Amino acid sequence: MSAVTEAAAPRAKDKSQTRTYYWIVVPMVVLFAIFHTFPVLTGIFYSFTNYAGFGDYKMVGFANYINLFRDSRVLSAYGFSFLFAIVATILTNALSLVIALALNAKIKFRNFFRGVFFIPYVLAMLVIGYVFKFIFGTSLPKLLSGIPLFADNILTNQTWAWTAIVILAVWQSCAFAIILYLAGLQTIPEELYEAASLDGASVWQQFRSITFPMIWAYFTINVVLSVKGFLQVFDPIVALTNGGPGTSTESVTMLIQRGGLTGGEFAYQTANAVVFFIVITVLSLLQFRGMASKDSDF
Repeated sequence: MSAVTEAAAPRAKDKSQTRTYYWIVVPMVVLFAIFHTFPVLTGIFYSFTNYAGFGDYKMVGFANYINLFRDSRVLSAYGFSFLFAIVATILTNALSLVIALALNAKIKFRNFFRGVFFIPYVLAMLVIGYVFKFIFGTSLPKLLSGIPLFADNILTNQTWAWTAIVILAVWQSCAFAIILYLAGLQTIPEELYEAASLDGASVWQQFRSITFPMIWAYFTINVVLSVKGFLQVFDPIVALTNGGPGTSTESVTMLIQRGGLTGGEFAYQTANAVVFFIVITVLSLLQFRGMASKDSDF
C-alpha cells in the first residue's frame, strides 16, 4: 500500500465519524429548537401583545410587564412561592442530610432502608397528594381533635394550609436529596475519620471539618435544585388545596396556568412567565456563584 493511500485512510475514517456525529446531533438540535426555542421566542413575542389565546391581537409594548408589578394577586403568588421555596429547601436539605448520614453508617439492613427512603421519589405526586389530602382532611381531625390546629381540616385554614403542602413536598423531595448526599458521603476516605478520631475529634468536629466540606459540591447541587423546583411548585398544590382557601396557596406557576390557559390572560401570564424565568435564572446563577466562592474557603 502506498504512503498516499495510507494517509488517506485515516482522513476518510475521520470524515465518516464526523458525518455520523452530525446525524446524531443535528436532529436533536432541530427538535430542541422546534419544541423549546421556538415556543419560548413565540411566548416572549406574545408577552408584548394583548393576545387572549385566540382571535386578533395588537402590540401593547411593556404594558403587561408594568401591570404585573401593580397586580396584588401576582405579588401574593410570588410571596407565597418564595416563602414555600425557602422553608421547603431548608427542611429538605436538613432532613435529607441527617438521614443520609444515618444510612451511610454501618447499620443493619442499610440497603433495605435506602430503598425504603427512595420509594417516595418514584410515586406520582398527584396520587400521593390525594392520599395526604385524606390524611389532613379526615384522619388528623379525628385523631388529634383535642389540638385546636388539627381539630378542623387544616387545608381549609387560610393561615396554615401552606404547611401541609410543605410537608407533602418535603416528604417526596427528600428521597432524591438523600441519594445525592449518600453519593457524596461515599467519596470521603475512611482514613480521614480514623485520623480525626485518633486526634480526639468529636463527632460534631468531624462533621464540621471533614464531612461537610467534602460534600459541599453535593450540598450546592441539592440547594440549587431544591430552590428551583420548589419555586415552580404546582402538583402538591393541585392535589391538596388547588390554590385555596381563596388564593392563599396560589403559586406563580398555578397563576400562570390558570390565567394563561383558562382565564383569557394568555399574553399577560406569558409576560409573568418571562419574568419568573428571569427570576429563577438569576437566583440559580447567584446561588452557584455564592456557593462556589464559599467552596474556595474550605
